[in-house]
Amino acid sequence: MNTIIDHQPLLTPHVLVQEFPNSPDAEKTVALARHVVDRIMRGLDDRLLVIVGPCSIHDPKAALEYANLLQEAQKVYRQEIFIVMRVYFEKPRTTMGWKGLIRDPFLDESYDINNGLRIARKLLLDLNTLGVPTATEFLDTIIPHYLQDLITWSAIGARTSSSQLHRELASGLAMPVGFKNTTDGNIKIAIDAVNVAAHSHHFISINQHGTPSIVRTPGNRSCHIILRGSQTGPNFEEKNILDAAELLKKQQLVAKLMVDCSHGNSSNGYQHQRKVAETLALQIQNGSEIIFGVMLESNLVAGKQTLQPGIPLNYGQSITDECISWIETNAILKLFSESIKLRRKQIS
Repeated sequence: MNTIIDHQPLLTPHVLVQEFPNSPDAEKTVALARHVVDRIMRGLDDRLLVIVGPCSIHDPKAALEYANLLQEAQKVYRQEIFIVMRVYFEKPRTTMGWKGLIRDPFLDESYDINNGLRIARKLLLDLNTLGVPTATEFLDTIIPHYLQDLITWSAIGARTSSSQLHRELASGLAMPVGFKNTTDGNIKIAIDAVNVAAHSHHFISINQHGTPSIVRTPGNRSCHIILRGSQTGPNFEEKNILDAAELLKKQQLVAKLMVDCSHGNSSNGYQHQRKVAETLALQIQNGSEIIFGVMLESNLVAGKQTLQPGIPLNYGQSITDECISWIETNAILKLFSESIKLRRKQIS
């Protein structure tokens, strides 16, 4: 018995790129930012990589306003930190809820995915043309065909780091990729994912014209792990960082990693992100070179709001995870900038 209710045509990646072609300015932003991120990962650039922005994008206007603030901050702190804006369009769900701008762009359960893809690509194009590099999480393995030329860095989340499909996907992405430890705190799974993604793979996907295809990838050696805490507790303290570094060394990987200040490390409370950031900044200023990057969930307005039919939303406030405000974000960026300055003094 057929259990599918309906089929609707999906526009192809080629059609979407024709509608919103990459621009010379955007191409330059992406190419330069990918190069910088890779160098920071490898310890060839001593700046700190900061992935910062809303938990998820639901309002492109607010996202652009946030990006302008981020661009100004980058001018101030560019000697010590390199900022990439978190621009997440897909939301993994443990149970139910809004699944992101691509799935439901109009927040009304109309699931106009074709327009969701258009809005997402247009926003990425605007941000990169502005000179703001972008980061995202790839959840659906088809989505990268539509957007990856406009993404500097991507994440494979805690629920999908163990997925063979996502490891194979990462092996073909032309950008640095971070694998998060699983929700139960397992770091080895993320390390295994880095090793798997470094190799060539063959898998079934689509090409730019939407035709089912056998894809062969070259392998991606620009991958790393992300410590994001777990259901049972955080993993951002110095001992956690050193233990993870030892596991990386045992697998003959570079002992460098990223730490997420939100999620399990903040007990999913936005007011705790500052504490995590302070702990990491202290480790950095004391000379640690293991932490090459950090993640922050941040928006124009602190906290989060509930998406309810017929009730207007607060401008610039998250409808998914809680976020710190822009004011708090700028203070944390300054904190990280100062920590890099102090580390440089120690090393010199």
